[in-house]
Amino acid sequence: MPGRTRLVECSVPTFRRSAWAVGRRPSNLWRVARRHSDWGPEDLWIKRDDVTGLGGGGNKIRKLQYTCAQALAVGATTLITTGAPQSNHARLTASAAARLGLRCVLVLGGAEPESAQGNLVLDALAGAEIVWAGGDRASAVDAAVQAVADSGGVPFVIPFGGTSAVAAQGYVDCAREIEQQLPGVERVVVALGSGGTMAGLVAHLGVDRVVGVDVGAVADPVSTVVGLLDEMPGPTVRAADLQILRNQVGQGYSTLTEASAGAIRCLARTEGIFLDPTYTGRAFAGLIQLVKDKAITAGSETVFLHTGGLPGLFGHPELSTLR
Repeated sequence: MPGRTRLVECSVPTFRRSAWAVGRRPSNLWRVARRHSDWGPEDLWIKRDDVTGLGGGGNKIRKLQYTCAQALAVGATTLITTGAPQSNHARLTASAAARLGLRCVLVLGGAEPESAQGNLVLDALAGAEIVWAGGDRASAVDAAVQAVADSGGVPFVIPFGGTSAVAAQGYVDCAREIEQQLPGVERVVVALGSGGTMAGLVAHLGVDRVVGVDVGAVADPVSTVVGLLDEMPGPTVRAADLQILRNQVGQGYSTLTEASAGAIRCLARTEGIFLDPTYTGRAFAGLIQLVKDKAITAGSETVFLHTGGLPGLFGHPELSTLR
């Protein structure tokens, strides 16, 4: 299959990053051009992991470099993963499978909508098979695995959000990039979903420099991040030391909060950069709150990690309210 032998060594001795890592450049670090007292310190930067190439970009690409390498190592023919209907991870898994010449099955929660929008359109364009699982994604994943095996294929299941201790190494790589691009970085603010992105950043930068903004994707984000860190190289991290904001979830993961809507409009109209309602909108709203609370002040070198998700904006039922 095309692309299956082009691998490069990475910092985890037992794994290799997948083919698209060859020659990959660090994502850009943009300095915010316009100052606005309501939403940012004077030294605010945006790490553009939303424009990292494959499948429309996003933070899941860095994780998939590691999980797809695991899949190739065991001779997988089909990637299987799970998520919400507008899952960015599902979109990028489908794109990675296409890039590597593998089949892809996406097990999505809920019922099939009357029309495909947002990420669902891109999932189909990338050739993924979509299974609608209702409220029992675990059983549907098991069934998909069995179907692939029964047909003579080799299934490989990538966990929810693409997150594992191995995949989180992708954000150790990102943390190193940030330090090289901005040696004086004092704080990195990032959306906290399935936990791998924050865990990777904390593993390299430490608990004092990373703030995760909970988006409501998992019931216990603190234990989730600590559990990942416990499986990664480095010192033990106590749950009490993690900096996690829990005040941006609103009515739940799939809802649009007023703060997120405001953050999306603000960055679009001041910087021409678009956020999504679920992850980056909430994360930037958290950054705004940190500034208002003076937890981040002018003169502090702060990086907002843009983890992507733009296609999901077009599949959100409350899109019209963002005008």
